[in-house]
Amino acid sequence: MIRVLGLAAASVALALAMGQPARAADDELIKAQAGAWLLAPESGAKGCRLTFETNPVTGGYGITGADACATPLPALSKAGAWNFADDGSLAIMDGAGQMLLRFQQEEGSPWESESGDPTWLLPALGDVDHVPTVASLAGAWRIQRPDGKPVCDVTLTTDKDPDGTAKMSPAGDCASEIGDLKLSLWAAEGFGLVMLGSDGSSLSFDMKPDGTFQKSDEEEGEPLLLKRK
Repeated sequence: MIRVLGLAAASVALALAMGQPARAADDELIKAQAGAWLLAPESGAKGCRLTFETNPVTGGYGITGADACATPLPALSKAGAWNFADDGSLAIMDGAGQMLLRFQQEEGSPWESESGDPTWLLPALGDVDHVPTVASLAGAWRIQRPDGKPVCDVTLTTDKDPDGTAKMSPAGDCASEIGDLKLSLWAAEGFGLVMLGSDGSSLSFDMKPDGTFQKSDEEEGEPLLLKRK
């Protein structure tokens, strides 16, 4: 999950607002953001991949690969530039610098479109061309060690609590490191999956190209995997 670049973008916006030179920071931020990105509808429909370049063009920096968006996301087939806006958002524009789509990012979350059909902007993950949804992830899963040792079996459901968050249930014989979290809810966000405890605890996983999950790097403790049973 992308957790740092949004804050960096905000710092650049602050520097611009204060009239301070931020070229060095801009250059590092642009280099960090460059690369292959997946634009994926939150519905789980097929998305398309764009490559953010660092060469200056009208409106910002170059984009390649827009032809791949012609069928899944036609509006983005004209994408030719990307850049950060003064408010820290990320904009995708056509070759003339006209806005096509703008993304905002909250700390700890991926880039999410401001308008239109909800769409994620995510670092490309292997050949994956869509994001998982609550419906596609529902079912029986196992939290385990990298060596295959079981830690906890969990069931992810599509049933919702009054706030609209999906429910989950861990087995009764889970190791204490999981059982003590009192996990009862879960949510999918981009390529991330977070399990939520009734006491405010949480456990986050990031998806791998093969569709399994690994415990997020931001989490403390021993590595864990999440695999479908």
